Amino acid sequence: MSHSSQHIAFIGGGNMASAIIGGLIRQGMPASQITVVEPFADTAAKLQADFGITALAAAGPELAQAQLVVWAVKPQIFSEAAAPVQAHTRQALHLSVAAGIRTDSICRWLGTDRVVRCMPNTPALVGQGMTALFPCPAVTADDKAWVEAVIGTTGQSLWVGQESHLDAVTALSGSGPAYVFFFLEAMTEAGVGMGLSAAQAYQLAVATFSGASALAAASTEPAEVLRQRVTSKGGTTYAAISAMEAAGIKPAFIQAMQAAELRARELGDEFGKA
Repeated sequence: MSHSSQHIAFIGGGNMASAIIGGLIRQGMPASQITVVEPFADTAAKLQADFGITALAAAGPELAQAQLVVWAVKPQIFSEAAAPVQAHTRQALHLSVAAGIRTDSICRWLGTDRVVRCMPNTPALVGQGMTALFPCPAVTADDKAWVEAVIGTTGQSLWVGQESHLDAVTALSGSGPAYVFFFLEAMTEAGVGMGLSAAQAYQLAVATFSGASALAAASTEPAEVLRQRVTSKGGTTYAAISAMEAAGIKPAFIQAMQAAELRARELGDEFGKA
């Protein structure tokens, strides 16, 4: 079944919605097949300027034509945003990119079980995203294929079999770009301390991260083996890795990600109460 003539509605027109809309339009979807509900006039004007999309200030009967509804609202306003939408969208497939909102809450607020919940990350803004997806039992194989195609406009995706795994995904890839930026800050600071300019240090650090990631992606070997290859005994890398091990960086890093997973679980409990 082709989805090329289908209509997609976005509830919320911020960064993540814009990333997906931009991807869809680049792949040839006409702006006339996309409806966005965006109450903020500035954001609505930007959507109009960037993509030629007319945004609605509030949800209305226009949403009845949507076969897919993408929820890109802040988690704390999801239940409030769902109220005026759900009467018009019972027939649609729903895709939620709202962090922390569990499917039982989403299904309850929308009056449907055709819900896919996903956890994207900000590199989606440059087509390098990593998104994990969880389908409710009512979601068909065709629904899943459509969701994959839509998310595929922003980068890679993978399905998880348990919704609780999305909390782990949040800790890994959802929050993960911030860990990379944290290391980039540290590498830049270190470079400046060694006499390089901030611009030079930053360029070296960014290129090293993207290059090493590309090398890991192209290799069949695990990261441990790749690391050992560049770590000759008694050399410069060995000195750096030994210092990191002495400082307990790996266990501290693992602990940080466990803290992120715990917080993701707590937020799910909090947001689902409405």
